[in-house]
Amino acid sequence: MKFQNPVVVGSGSWGTALAIFLANKCRQVHLIGRDERVTAAINSTHCNERYLPNSTLPQNLVATTDLSLVTQADLLLFVVPTKATRSTAEKLVSLNIPESAVILSCAKGIELATGKRMSQIIGDYFPCNQIAVLSGPNHAEEIAEGLPAAATIGCSNEEVGLALQDIFATDRFRSYTNHDIAGIELGGAIKNVYAIAAGVTMGLKLGDNAISALVTRALAEMTRLGTDLGGKTETFAGLSGLGDLIATCFSVHSRNHKVGLALGQNRSLEEIVRELGMVAEGVPNTRSIYEAARRAGTRTPILDVVYAVIYENVPPAEALDRLFRQVPRKEGE
Repeated sequence: MKFQNPVVVGSGSWGTALAIFLANKCRQVHLIGRDERVTAAINSTHCNERYLPNSTLPQNLVATTDLSLVTQADLLLFVVPTKATRSTAEKLVSLNIPESAVILSCAKGIELATGKRMSQIIGDYFPCNQIAVLSGPNHAEEIAEGLPAAATIGCSNEEVGLALQDIFATDRFRSYTNHDIAGIELGGAIKNVYAIAAGVTMGLKLGDNAISALVTRALAEMTRLGTDLGGKTETFAGLSGLGDLIATCFSVHSRNHKVGLALGQNRSLEEIVRELGMVAEGVPNTRSIYEAARRAGTRTPILDVVYAVIYENVPPAEALDRLFRQVPRKEGE
């Protein structure tokens, strides 16, 4: 099984980076966006000025707003913000996408109203297509530059998983397969919350000991919640769990880290999001993951204080005090 005609839906930084990657492997790649001015500019300048201004796009990467091109895809990538996944699926479902096309979900989050993962939402609309997921410590800026990286591909069909592994493999990018789709998606979604917490800790200038302790306990909490929501424990020790957690908690590229850093410096969330100009998935995901944790009955003290800072206007320093006032526990609990 070989993919010849990939189509990427979503022309943000991650969608553009994946389109660049695939354009270096395939004859042609279509990148579907919403704004005709943006897609026209991409085609004329071979640059996505808003999202990846420092990257040159290959000549065989064609940007468009024509959704009907999805009917020509043998590999369809969903790379839209999580809040737009359902509405995008609703638009595409009437276009008669071939049942042989593989749909790859590349967004990280869960839906607030339903608690569903992105692959579950897509699967509701395309029950006859094979749905897979891609996740890992992959900042768009570095993937676009061709810097070394690795990712995990989740797929229930081994043949399809191997075909995806093949197309997402170069001498600078290594991909791994894993049947635990739930764990892969949950790790990628939940870690966004802890990236905000890490940024807050740095913004408060609490030191290396504090940030190290926070990230370590975040991994324990992410594993606890992720397994309660259906993932496998070992997945959270992999690229879509620990790997992504490390990258997003410490990287200058992480939008969620930037949000937390600014919150720790006592800036308002509204100002931060407006200045960022892009979607920081951790902000809406904090609410959706908090609600999922409450439904599951999982103990999540770090998630709880991030939720309090973002949605209850609790000052970051006070939120930190709440963590330290927790009842002492054994480390393995």
